[in-house]
Amino acid sequence: MPASQTRSRARDRNNVLNRAEFLSLNQPLKGTQESRSSGRKQSGQAGAAGAQNGNPKERRQSQQLPEEDCMQLNPSFKGIAFNSLLAIDICMSKRLGVCANRASSWGGARSMINLLGITGHGIPWIAGTLICLVKSSTLAGQEVLMNLLLALLLDIMIVAGLQKLAKRKGPYDVSPGLLDYLTMDTYAFPAGHASRAAMLSKFFLNHLVLAIPLRILLVIWALCVGFSRVMIGRHHITDVLSGFVFGYLQFRLVELIWMSSNTCQMLISIW
Repeated sequence: MPASQTRSRARDRNNVLNRAEFLSLNQPLKGTQESRSSGRKQSGQAGAAGAQNGNPKERRQSQQLPEEDCMQLNPSFKGIAFNSLLAIDICMSKRLGVCANRASSWGGARSMINLLGITGHGIPWIAGTLICLVKSSTLAGQEVLMNLLLALLLDIMIVAGLQKLAKRKGPYDVSPGLLDYLTMDTYAFPAGHASRAAMLSKFFLNHLVLAIPLRILLVIWALCVGFSRVMIGRHHITDVLSGFVFGYLQFRLVELIWMSSNTCQMLISIW
């Protein structure tokens, strides 16, 4: 027997891993290999049979699922930013809803905040404009009042249409009042009181001669009316801010379609 073969056999005998009790660690069991291979074959055959027997719609859905999962797991930067801002808006609006119900921290002031909101409602303003229009005797006053009435009607229609499209609910489950149902102000976005207050304040600042203290009070009134809707839990902060923006845009629209004195006199005579 050559010397090299005797040396290799001696090394095999001295190797601990070649003992019978350690053979299972080096070599997997035959039964497990056979079961794994048979399981893979059966799953492959079942998948092939399902692919052959399945409908084309199911194949398309199975191919689209991984893409949809990837889209959900990897949202875009715009989606992350929008959801983050929305969460901040909801959280801050709930914190500022201090008069949402009687049990809130400022629940005792809820009636006063509601009274402040009524000053920005459309029905009292339309009724007051009609009364002033009947009692007015000057052409300039009738022209301003007729355009103010047009602005109020446009505000109600535009806000109601936008709310029907958005259908956003408020931060708290606060049911609208009777006056809100009359003006179709039943949803949160945009805030109708805020848009009306912004439009009225800008209208009066442009078409009435007011002292500086009255101008400052008019702006403060518009801001208080808007944010009072957040305090009672009817609107989010973004609803009020968007209401201010829409109110300014409505004022610009009324300025573009401003009715002349002759047109106003014709409408008054028809009425």
